[in-house]
Amino acid sequence: MPRTITLFHDLDNSGLRHGASTAASTSRYNHPHFQHFQRRELGKQRGETIWHFRAFTGREPEPRVPRAIYNDETLTWTHRTELYSQYEAARILWSHALLRAVAGPVLQEAVGLWTAWKVARDNLRAAFKAFWDTPDDRWRAQMLRLVSAERAARNAAEAWDAVACRLTRLAADQVDVAGYDHELPLRTVAQELRVDMSDWYITYEHRTPDSYSMCAETPLVEDLLKETESQREQLREVAHLAGDRALD
Repeated sequence: MPRTITLFHDLDNSGLRHGASTAASTSRYNHPHFQHFQRRELGKQRGETIWHFRAFTGREPEPRVPRAIYNDETLTWTHRTELYSQYEAARILWSHALLRAVAGPVLQEAVGLWTAWKVARDNLRAAFKAFWDTPDDRWRAQMLRLVSAERAARNAAEAWDAVACRLTRLAADQVDVAGYDHELPLRTVAQELRVDMSDWYITYEHRTPDSYSMCAETPLVEDLLKETESQREQLREVAHLAGDRALD
């Protein structure tokens, strides 16, 4: 199905919009997906152009203004400006299609990884809570269960951080092409796929892995370690109060 996008532009010094008749003069440089455009004045100084394109798949090369226009002396400044705008619109729509194409499978993968993390986290909390009902002579056995649950939770957290990083990098790549004014949020792509990501843990640090590359841990793992350290601190305090040096 055709895709459209609206871009705003300034009118020329006379207060008139650029002539639509230029389309015929620039047709040889049009993007292959370009169909037509419509212009509308929004006031004395501003106007908008609605660009119509055949739908992109995201697998096409990134739309770029043909270099030949710079050596074509038959083109006026108005012609080139129109082509710049056309290819800007094409890049935006292409970036949306690309994000949908590449992020879709990763979002589906993330569903399972987030579920696995929640199960591992709940198992960890259950293993810690079980100490309240564990007899003194069974504490060491319960400690083994807790350590096992910690390892499983860490593995799940690492897997989640990896997929969250992939998703945020894909989203950042789309913004790099189209700009923040034409950002396609990951949540929108997820909604289109009926993927519920409302409780997913995705932070700015996932988008910029270099920010934690010098640190010990990735974002969700770091949060997990804070929780497990708090749990262990409570166990150490109980062991100290009970005089059990083996657990202290």
